[in-house]
Amino acid sequence: MNVEDIKKICVIGAGNMGHQIAVCCALAGYRVSVTDISQEMLDKAEAFVKGYLPERVAKGKMKQEQADMALANLSFTASLEESAGDADYVIEAAVEKMNIKRKLFADLDRIAPPHAILATNSSFIVSSEVADATMRPEKVCNMHFFNPALVMKLVEVVQGPHTSMETAQVTMDLAAKLGKNGVLLKKEIYGFVVNRILAALNNEAMFLADMGIATPEEIDIAVTNALGHPMGPFRLIDLTGIDLAYYVGMERYQNTRDPKDKPSPLLVEKFTKGEYGIKTKKGFYTYE
Repeated sequence: MNVEDIKKICVIGAGNMGHQIAVCCALAGYRVSVTDISQEMLDKAEAFVKGYLPERVAKGKMKQEQADMALANLSFTASLEESAGDADYVIEAAVEKMNIKRKLFADLDRIAPPHAILATNSSFIVSSEVADATMRPEKVCNMHFFNPALVMKLVEVVQGPHTSMETAQVTMDLAAKLGKNGVLLKKEIYGFVVNRILAALNNEAMFLADMGIATPEEIDIAVTNALGHPMGPFRLIDLTGIDLAYYVGMERYQNTRDPKDKPSPLLVEKFTKGEYGIKTKKGFYTYE
């Protein structure tokens, strides 16, 4: 299989990452089917698309023909069978919970055509954790986009010990077709490249806030003004989702049982209150 054989892409998960990945694929000329167990999420994703594309045209960032093509390429369905049944490539962007991902990959192995590559967009879970739920481990890999996927250019492709070179190369080629800069990790490692570096920064920022040494706002000011980051760690967690950070931390802790991997008390407090960041209009900051 090569990248030219990919005609239809199935995106699982209509959340912020999923629907933006889907739009990237549709703009690149692929037929894209977005599926989710929540009809509400599918409706929100479709509403986003119908607002985003005309807005880009109005701002002169996109031609009307491009917007029309992308809209025509996109479909939304609650049926996994309908979405993945004739897909050549699947990108799973569901919640970061192992049991959900393993069930999805087992279902995909049954539903998707034998030639289809099954990729996970997980930001931390390596694909070897789900590959053995399928009968095609050589066609399973990580294809990790960054938030917001419509803006961020990087895609991390992780080749696990089970992943064939063909699968890794097709995935790298697909990233290029989507206008992304792909980096190929030839070994699996928790957190990949970017999130390992980012986690070290975030953990220290959380520690400083938990100890009362500085407020989240002050830490963000220090990082943006002294280190030149475009966004501080707390503002970034609000953007990507406090709930996501909590789930990732708990998944890690359940695997290692190392107390240092437990989510920060401040993060747990925000999660318990349902203050997930921008998506709930309140996190470490308040959003109008």
